[in-house]
Amino acid sequence: MINVVCGIRSTGRICTDLATELEKQGHEVKIAYGREQVPQQFRKYAVRIGSDFDVKLHGLKARVLDAAGFGSKRATEKFIKWVREYDPDVIHLHNIHGYYINIEVLFEYLKSCGKKIIWTLHDCWCFTGHCVYFDYVDCDKWKTGCFDCPQKKEYPARIGPDMSRTNYMKKKRIFTGVSNMTLVTPSQWLTDLLQDSYMNEYDVKVIHNGVDTEVFRPVDSRIKERYSCADKKIVLGVAAIWDKRKGLPSFIELSKKLDDIYRIILVGLTKEQIKSLPSNMIAIEHTNSVKELVELYSAADIFVNPTLEDNYPTTNLEAIACGIPVVTYDTGGSPESAKMYGTHVPKRDVQALMRVIENSGTFKPINVDVNYQTSVQKYMRLYEGKIL
Repeated sequence: MINVVCGIRSTGRICTDLATELEKQGHEVKIAYGREQVPQQFRKYAVRIGSDFDVKLHGLKARVLDAAGFGSKRATEKFIKWVREYDPDVIHLHNIHGYYINIEVLFEYLKSCGKKIIWTLHDCWCFTGHCVYFDYVDCDKWKTGCFDCPQKKEYPARIGPDMSRTNYMKKKRIFTGVSNMTLVTPSQWLTDLLQDSYMNEYDVKVIHNGVDTEVFRPVDSRIKERYSCADKKIVLGVAAIWDKRKGLPSFIELSKKLDDIYRIILVGLTKEQIKSLPSNMIAIEHTNSVKELVELYSAADIFVNPTLEDNYPTTNLEAIACGIPVVTYDTGGSPESAKMYGTHVPKRDVQALMRVIENSGTFKPINVDVNYQTSVQKYMRLYEGKIL
């Protein structure tokens, strides 16, 4: 597998979940990654592409020349040499952006290697000239050819010239024409977008993400007592990064509208964000403790995900697995998971969010299957060339 990180955050955990199950079934797995630390228990899988210095150089090239994906040439050539020696049966791509791998070098190898190739798309970067999502600015230039990108300040941010048109054409040339490659998306929403993109030549399978339901499950929790809100109903929000696109302004507005019987708890905030939040919100910095996260989910009455750009959020699945309903904006593939236990409302409609929160006790789970074992089984069939 190839992914920007290994064993951390949503895509990194998806890779290690798959690797763990594949190893149990007798397969040998390596996860090539580009940046950050790998948790101790997953280091046996990890193969580093390049170094921190390579990432910084690639990031600088992306910022100055709008060239995300076109740095790290030597690091990628060295990695491809290792791949040839390792000689895998299956190559499974995940997130290949993040300033760590050169897409031209990578795909030159993929087009000639004769291996079974699977690419799980976790966002829209592969068919745009710059951005990973475009919902927030309501842009559809990617359908015919990007230009004059309205998101120069967003990841992968740039300060130099707009190269979105050039990038679009280069990525179209690089990413098309790969024999024996199957695309996988975690949501029907992203599959539908692919049909309008230059990636529509490929077979696409939907395999929803899952979570470890032995870990994410309802547990006894002392969270309410810890945060002195034993008599309150908990409205929970969790994100790796909180910004306007993840819906932080919606939570602030909710804090002004909700009755005092409710208490909002947000997880994943920076110290600066915490200082600026209303006093009636409970703010928690990023936690690497899965145990604490499970206790937070289990203590909540409803999970609110007011994201304005997303694919198939893992946080929704974690909440559902812990036995609480989800309400999300009608964004990307987020409603696809919320419908299993919860609902969705129109984007930016905080009043609608509030109504759902006040009636959260009426939700019943419907067809709840968020166990990642289901995803693993489908990937196994794909690796073996069987029809899903």
